[in-house]
Amino acid sequence: QVQLVESGGGLVQSGGSLRLSCAASGFIFSPYAMGWFRQAPGKEREFVATINWRGSSTDCADSVKGRFTISRDNAKNTMYLQMNSLKPEDTAVYYCAAREGVGLASTLNDYTYWGQGTQVTVSS
Repeated sequence: QVQLVESGGGLVQSGGSLRLSCAASGFIFSPYAMGWFRQAPGKEREFVATINWRGSSTDCADSVKGRFTISRDNAKNTMYLQMNSLKPEDTAVYYCAAREGVGLASTLNDYTYWGQGTQVTVSS
């Protein structure tokens, strides 16, 4: 069955970096656009970044622009989120998601498959 498994979360100091990975299995990875979302305590899940099926086009939320980079390796069925200059407000559970479409998407309803999430905590 379809599985998305996030890894790479953890505790980091403000200004530090983390790289999240999302390993996909159970479906043909390459024709799917992918995305990262996050959910902080008491808040709704929000869009972070998206990447098209080939990895040639990306988009991200204004709050992470210039700090986070989304990428994918279709040969490894894996997507990444490189997070630099982390801030305490980046603290959240980060989720990867796959959509049945090749283009970019930034809303939750556009995505069909979701991972279980990985915790990112940024201390001040």
